[in-house]
Amino acid sequence: MEIVVLQPSLISLVAIAIMIGTIVVAYLKKITITYAIIIANFLVFFLTIFFSDEIIGELGFKSAYLSPELFPQMYTILTSMFVHSGFLHILGNMFIFFFMGIAFEQRIGRKKFLIIYLLTGICAALAQTFVKWGSPLLLVGASGAIFGILGAFAFSYPRDEVVMPVPVGIMFIMRIKVIYATILFAALETIIVVWEVQDSTAHFAHLGGLASGVILAAVLVGKKAERTKQVNTTGSLDYMQIKKSDTINFSHLKELVKTPDLKKILQHVEKENVLQARDMWLEHFLEKVTCPVCNKPLKHFDRKIWCEQEHFRTDY
Repeated sequence: MEIVVLQPSLISLVAIAIMIGTIVVAYLKKITITYAIIIANFLVFFLTIFFSDEIIGELGFKSAYLSPELFPQMYTILTSMFVHSGFLHILGNMFIFFFMGIAFEQRIGRKKFLIIYLLTGICAALAQTFVKWGSPLLLVGASGAIFGILGAFAFSYPRDEVVMPVPVGIMFIMRIKVIYATILFAALETIIVVWEVQDSTAHFAHLGGLASGVILAAVLVGKKAERTKQVNTTGSLDYMQIKKSDTINFSHLKELVKTPDLKKILQHVEKENVLQARDMWLEHFLEKVTCPVCNKPLKHFDRKIWCEQEHFRTDY
């Protein structure tokens, strides 16, 4: 039996250095690991735009790497978590991970969070490989690990709420309890698997990641997490709360309301009590408002709004 070692290209080595370096620096500097993972994924994706054949082909995971001859390439079971095949692929994964990852990491700490993320990513890839043994499908993407975080979060803090896109007929963003989101996504993945829907998505990896997340949470976090005192009765976390420094002068914004659509959007801004969701509505509002004098689009930055023609200026 001859052991085969496939030498990665220079650009793949650079991508690996980005993956490792970003995580190590974040851990040593006590930076939020969720941020580091997202940054690493986007940096690797930027390289993938120009060197897709090298990075996807060399850093994606294949079931053949479990064979004794190709076992030296097993490191790709980790690198594949940082590789994405397209813009929508990475955007969808990182958007969900941003809101859910920060919330869960604040709950359990950076060390346990990183362990759960990496181990569930590995379990997800192995689940897909064992169920679809011999499949030529190249595994890339962070979704298996993200499903792992979702499963761990749901086991440990099922009543916590997160902001995330929820597919109910159409995809829309809403605040939802983690346990409900987990049940919904688990049901969708199970339906797809049972109906044997043919697509390029590794659905068994999603289910494998979800299940391993629950198991790892039971071992590393424990059910005692659920008995921890909540910050408030809604289960929202500190980083989601609207603090005194985040308050808005709505009287100035109401001066810019000219249409029923703008009025409705501003009402969403006023009623929303999750900071990130409120800021998304606020940005949507500011993109639509126009100068009361010349009716041209307004500029905004650092809580200031102004007309380029110097007809109008205010703050909020």
